[in-house]
Amino acid sequence: MDRNTGTAQDELRSVAFIGLGIMGGPMAANLVRAGYQVIGHNRSRAAVDRLVEAGGRAAGSVAEAVADADAVITMLPADAEVTEVVLGKGGVLEHARPGSLLIDMSTISPRTATALAEAGRERGVRVLDAPVSGGEAGAVEAVLSIMAGGDAADFEQAAPLFHALGTTVVHVGPHGAGQTVKAANQLIVAVNIQALAEAVVFLEKAGADLPAALTVLGGGLAGSTVLNRKKDTMTARDFTPGFRIDLHHKDLGIVTDTARDIGAVLPTGSLVAQLLASCRANGDGGLDHSALLRGVERLSGRART
Repeated sequence: MDRNTGTAQDELRSVAFIGLGIMGGPMAANLVRAGYQVIGHNRSRAAVDRLVEAGGRAAGSVAEAVADADAVITMLPADAEVTEVVLGKGGVLEHARPGSLLIDMSTISPRTATALAEAGRERGVRVLDAPVSGGEAGAVEAVLSIMAGGDAADFEQAAPLFHALGTTVVHVGPHGAGQTVKAANQLIVAVNIQALAEAVVFLEKAGADLPAALTVLGGGLAGSTVLNRKKDTMTARDFTPGFRIDLHHKDLGIVTDTARDIGAVLPTGSLVAQLLASCRANGDGGLDHSALLRGVERLSGRART
């Protein structure tokens, strides 16, 4: 599919989209705009209604959504939800057509991703793990980074669909590799947010002009996507969730568990995982992950309401 023509690829015309939350909702709407026939299912009806308003169709169950779909996309919070929706009674593999393509775009463990691929193989359903990076803004603007694991031929077939959702689309290896790369992404993002939070507290306690300081830092080697996207929310202390502390805490759990499995030592990542856990323990789990700033402020005797 050419992103500029808005026409869908013949082989994958109909898409079932399971999970229409902060990320999944705008992603499904972008597929509709790209010319795909999208039928969506979500636990809350309001999210399904928004998809219908965008031109998609509603399904009352997972079974109804996937029955006639060429591709099924799941975008769910964690391993437990993905496992239930894909493998559980009335789930995707019980009702998807043989030969269809299941694309899990959630962030889950590499171990779970490979287990789903094996279960799909037994049912004649092809599987890709294709988590994304870019947050809510990236989902809305269709500029996500998509890292896909699985068979190269399946990736090639799904590539036009991916390009309706993102601008950086890469096949990174076999089943589970997408989730491994996503775990590394979440490690880098968390460490960068923590470093930015510490810099903000450091600058404020030193009496610097914070907006001016962050502007000049963004133009040098310290500049980053994290700094560009989070400096204004930190300056304003606006922690409206784009990506919640709770979810990043879950993702760093995947990082530390996988690191233990493969024998990788991640001292900084382990520390930031504990700082995320501290934020949750202090009631900040529902805030944006830039609320790591609140944890640094607590440690520095600058706690705010």
